[in-house]
Amino acid sequence: MIKPVPVNEPLLNGNEINYLMECIKSGWVSSEGPFVKQFEQGMADYVGRKYAVAVCNGTAALELAVAALNLEQGSEIILPAFTIISCAAAIIRRGCIPVLVDSDPVTWNLDVGQIEKKITSKTKAIMVVHIYGLPVEMDPVLRLAEKYGLKVIEDASEAIGQTYKGKFCGSMGDISTFSFYPNKHITTGEGGMVLTDSEELAQCCASMRNLCFNPKNRFSHEELGYNFRMTNLQAAVGLAQLERIDDIIQRKRTTGKHYTALLSDISGFQLPLEFNNYADNIYWIYGIVLKDEVPFDANEMIRRLEQKHIGTRPFFWPMHEQPIFRQKGLFSKEFYPVAERLARRGFYIPSGLALTAEQRVLVADALKTIMGGKDVQ
Repeated sequence: MIKPVPVNEPLLNGNEINYLMECIKSGWVSSEGPFVKQFEQGMADYVGRKYAVAVCNGTAALELAVAALNLEQGSEIILPAFTIISCAAAIIRRGCIPVLVDSDPVTWNLDVGQIEKKITSKTKAIMVVHIYGLPVEMDPVLRLAEKYGLKVIEDASEAIGQTYKGKFCGSMGDISTFSFYPNKHITTGEGGMVLTDSEELAQCCASMRNLCFNPKNRFSHEELGYNFRMTNLQAAVGLAQLERIDDIIQRKRTTGKHYTALLSDISGFQLPLEFNNYADNIYWIYGIVLKDEVPFDANEMIRRLEQKHIGTRPFFWPMHEQPIFRQKGLFSKEFYPVAERLARRGFYIPSGLALTAEQRVLVADALKTIMGGKDVQ
């Protein structure tokens, strides 16, 4: 029987068990436990932020980040067309309007050269999302934010430990978010965090994540909040992961470089950049884009790899083509050709921290067989 190669498998080989046992023995399993504050402080110190607010997942972090800015309804927020739906959903739920920008065809991040032409009198913020391993080129974004008086929301969920010109991703926006889903560099199973240097924004997020309880009269609420709390159990796992972040990053980069060495002779693949002039790739995932000469799309490649027991995932589907947003009348007659191409021809291969060199070779051999035409059906 062929053993499948999973698309992601976390590596929990540090103090995770020790810290979880401490939670269980102490009885502190809820959000009131001490590991939550330790994890928040650890992430703030690591990224270089003053404040951190742990939450139940990365989507919740985005929801709080947008809400904390307290923008007027109808305000516009610029974001990439090619991203996870959570980014646009957080904007829409606050009564704001998402304004899309196409992707850079090489880095797959939003094309910063297209941002300024999307700025109007209603624009109040830019949401940058560091996609798939390389960071967004932040200097032009920050200059535009200063020029037009805009806030910057920095989604660094896929870039834990990544840097831009030596600055950690998540340290440059007015408010930033992280995710600790199992496929992220640090996992808590589910989990997320909001980071900022603003005490006001941090206090707002901390209150909203905890139902906006009143400090003087706990169950008398002046605002509507959420139950977005992270448990002590989750934070214990996250803290153990954070202790090994340098090793985790090295493992990711080893995986990425190995795949590139194995796959660079396949002419039909656009492989991720190993580096550019402001960052080395951190390879959150190892993405591949099929070139135009390949006579099938990513869905067909995924089907063929599944037949060979290789786990894969498609790339994000662009925001302007999401059925739910079309139903709401958003992005009518808008086209973002790079995002559309990435969605249709992009996929990623097993990239988890527990992936072995032998498994990477199996994946590469499967891809070479498929691209060699032996699997054409």
